[in-house]
Amino acid sequence: MLVPEGYRIWNLNTPRVPEGVDDTKVRAALLHDHGIEIAGGFGPLAGKVFRIGIMGPLATRDHVQDFLSKFAGALRAAGYKS
Repeated sequence: MLVPEGYRIWNLNTPRVPEGVDDTKVRAALLHDHGIEIAGGFGPLAGKVFRIGIMGPLATRDHVQDFLSKFAGALRAAGYKS
């Protein structure tokens, strides 16, 4: 995560884009395949972080787990190897 633990807000997560992964491919796959829209970084953080909002009625354990599964798949499809 970009922001240190004591300074994070619960409804906006900013994980770093893994080295060698094109964030636009990950975001496009999520939107095209699952209708999930997340944002990328801007300014000096462009291409370096994802901005993932978890709020409202989607802020449940089941929805977050579903998102994480789809996010992991999109990362793998974009070349990430954990």
